[in-house]
Amino acid sequence: MSGILDLLNSDLGKQIISGVSGQTGQSQDKTASVLSMALPVLMGAMKRNTNSSEGASGLMGALSNKHDGSILDNLGELFEGGVDQNVMDDGAGILGHVLGGNQANVESAIGQKSGLDSGSVGNILKIAAPILMGFLGKESRNQNVNNSNGIGDLLGGLMGGQQKEQSLIESLIDGDNDGSVLDDIAGMVLSGSGKQKSGGIGGLLGGLFGK
Repeated sequence: MSGILDLLNSDLGKQIISGVSGQTGQSQDKTASVLSMALPVLMGAMKRNTNSSEGASGLMGALSNKHDGSILDNLGELFEGGVDQNVMDDGAGILGHVLGGNQANVESAIGQKSGLDSGSVGNILKIAAPILMGFLGKESRNQNVNNSNGIGDLLGGLMGGQQKEQSLIESLIDGDNDGSVLDDIAGMVLSGSGKQKSGGIGGLLGGLFGK
């Protein structure tokens, strides 16, 4: 099973980066930089949310009922003439649900790391969030994930980690044990303290946040 960063490196990923870049007016390099940092952050937050039965069932319901992956089959139509406002509104809703009160902090942190203002980062993420959900929806069907118990495992697999590495990222993204995931990720983005010597998730964090 390929991971989320493999998606960005694929032909489909290049189409996503090009389309988001054209929509937001940002360079493809900066757009790719934002997405390579933000998508694992979003998935890490989703995975943490699946620790509760309510969070897992909510995500599973969204993937089953709305985000079935069809958005990936119509990217040309999505970007042609500008992304529909309904898609942007959907993205804003996804970000608000996943990031909660940490959204502004995360956008600011990624903005400082990528060289963009937080508003530009937010615009990129509003478009990317529904695409990410579509990707998760498609993978959930490919992997026959049909209940909330399997969605956390799916996210962990897409993030490239074994079980112990999934535990590592959970501890890293809530380093102050306050139950809030994204403030710790934002701190890692800013400080580069996510450097890890191991592969998998540790290497992923080091590669993304240690530059």
